[in-house]
Amino acid sequence: MPKSKRDKKVSLTKTVKKGLEAKQNLIEELRKCVDTYRYVFIFSVENMRNSKLKDVRAAWKHSRFFFGKNKVMMVALGKGPTDEYKDNLHKVTKFLRGEVGVLFTNKTKEEVQEYFNSFMETDYARAGNTAQMAVTLDEGPLEQFTHSMEPQLRQLGLPTALKKGVVTLLKDFEVCKEGDTLTPEQARILKLFGYEMAEFKVSIKCMWNSETGDFEMLAEGEEDNQQKMDEDDDDEEEDE
Repeated sequence: MPKSKRDKKVSLTKTVKKGLEAKQNLIEELRKCVDTYRYVFIFSVENMRNSKLKDVRAAWKHSRFFFGKNKVMMVALGKGPTDEYKDNLHKVTKFLRGEVGVLFTNKTKEEVQEYFNSFMETDYARAGNTAQMAVTLDEGPLEQFTHSMEPQLRQLGLPTALKKGVVTLLKDFEVCKEGDTLTPEQARILKLFGYEMAEFKVSIKCMWNSETGDFEMLAEGEEDNQQKMDEDDDDEEEDE
């Protein structure tokens, strides 16, 4: 009986080695960017969407964006004064927590802030997002949907039926109230009816100048947030 290709064994050492190589390549690429570009900015993302970030990358082809792999980026740039790649660069890595990324660019602080302060795109909310407004659907025919969609709408909790082959809402239906934490069903209904409630935003938190080694906080209140996170880290280390 011939061997199945599915039974092919994969060496874990090869997998580990490949993972380490990828991390090392990322570290080298980040350090190369530090040497190439004048400024390093840390940015945070609200309501992350890969497609939206891709649009930003396309608009800023002259610069480099890195998103995700926070721990690897911390290693590349330096966690403290003793292992930082360049002077004061470790101050930037303190902000590599959560949904944040690194922007390498030759654009000035003013140019970066002007672009991202005015940049905002709406998208459909996901489960767990907060409803930005109340939405109630009116009783009557829903001619935008084909008859085959009616069972799916009913499964989502909508009081629907087919009337002469037309999907019909049998009574007014409240989808959500303003401030509700959206369930998967609510988020799906809002998307089906074209309500966009999520705002994709990029906020610039801090910057580092490669020519002078100067670090600058840019987001208001960020210093207090950072101090609190540092205190929490100290508490965790004491517990350990």
